[in-house]
Amino acid sequence: MAIRYGCFFSYAHGRYELMNRFKASLSDAIRCYLEPYFDNEDELFIDTEQLGGGDDLDRRIARALCESVTMILIYTPKYEAHGYTRREFAAMQAIEAERSQWYAMPSHLIIPVIMTMHPARLPPQIAASSFYVDFSHFTMATGDLKSHPDFLPDIKKIVERIVIHYQYQKKYTPAGHDCNQFVLPDVPPQWRDLPDLSFPKK
Repeated sequence: MAIRYGCFFSYAHGRYELMNRFKASLSDAIRCYLEPYFDNEDELFIDTEQLGGGDDLDRRIARALCESVTMILIYTPKYEAHGYTRREFAAMQAIEAERSQWYAMPSHLIIPVIMTMHPARLPPQIAASSFYVDFSHFTMATGDLKSHPDFLPDIKKIVERIVIHYQYQKKYTPAGHDCNQFVLPDVPPQWRDLPDLSFPKK
């Protein structure tokens, strides 16, 4: 398996400016701080940037997930209601289970970033994570995330986690591992009907 992306962005698409601005601002910040650590890989896979109109969506998404070091999950209540984003989450869990056989996982591969809290509570898949960052105070008035003092410490934590897994995967990925064989799982049920699916905390 050749590593092609540092991180797969998993998110529910938005029609309006807040969600689109947050995704753009976060991706710009991650790219900025991740670039010095990589060889020739792309820092991020974002479907709106890398997919074309004629692509086989399931095949391309499955391959991109498999070729990504980690996944950033941009959490909004909308995320858990969408079957496709739940498929991406389940797919990265399966990838983590496979890679945990290659090396001792220093942390999870899924990095939840909270854009908007659920009015009741976070779903257990997010709340039980050993690490997530809360950016729910991001607004249209928020400045550049690359230099914003309230957000920069968490940006750096995200980058550090990606870099650690990048180094492990470069060293321990089995020769000949084929991402063409990886497929997206079927649509899982709604999250709030499920038990906690996350790995035990490390």
